[in-house]
Amino acid sequence: MGIEQHFAETYADALPLPLAPSRARPAAAIDLALKRILDIGLSLTLIALIAPLLLLIVLLIRIDSAGPALFRQTRLGLGGQPFEILKFRTMNVLENGNRVVQATRNDPRVTRLGRFLRQTSIDELPQLINVLKGEMSLVGPRPHARAHDAYYGAVIDGYNARQQMKPGITGWAQVNGFRGETPTIASMRDRVAYDLWYVRHFDFALDLKILARTFFEVVRPRNAH
Repeated sequence: MGIEQHFAETYADALPLPLAPSRARPAAAIDLALKRILDIGLSLTLIALIAPLLLLIVLLIRIDSAGPALFRQTRLGLGGQPFEILKFRTMNVLENGNRVVQATRNDPRVTRLGRFLRQTSIDELPQLINVLKGEMSLVGPRPHARAHDAYYGAVIDGYNARQQMKPGITGWAQVNGFRGETPTIASMRDRVAYDLWYVRHFDFALDLKILARTFFEVVRPRNAH
């Protein structure tokens, strides 16, 4: 059974798009409080445990190619508030404007080390700092480049309802195989459907489930390039 069919049969109440922002179920205060406690506790623990690895990656990036070790790009968070997302730099360009080109398979802009960092999702680790600052959560809809938000928000109904939750390092769409390039509006619409399902059905137990499944997604890096 294909993933789209599985989604449609299992979570039919999330379909069809569009999903109007007003239809999203308000998140319970206790679940949000537990979510924040987990964000702080787990991100602090991970940063402490992998600090030597983070420093090694910074050094390797600087040796591998010219440019800063960290890549910063404006994304939109909870309620559409802008923030600077942090990633390890994996390309020889630093796009952060009105035109941002998605990474594609065998993208020539990706550095030698960057390809490995992207395939293993190690490039996302600096976002633990975004989580500590409260700009992101460990789990939530993945934030896209601001230029992409403007484009997809105009062509996909309900797209901006994703911003009713903090963006996440991982999310319901990602553990269901929707990672990487979205070359068509239809492919982005499929990803957004999973994001909106998460917004409507969020609770703390769901976050724990997504975190557990994220481990297996990292082990088998499908659609990451």
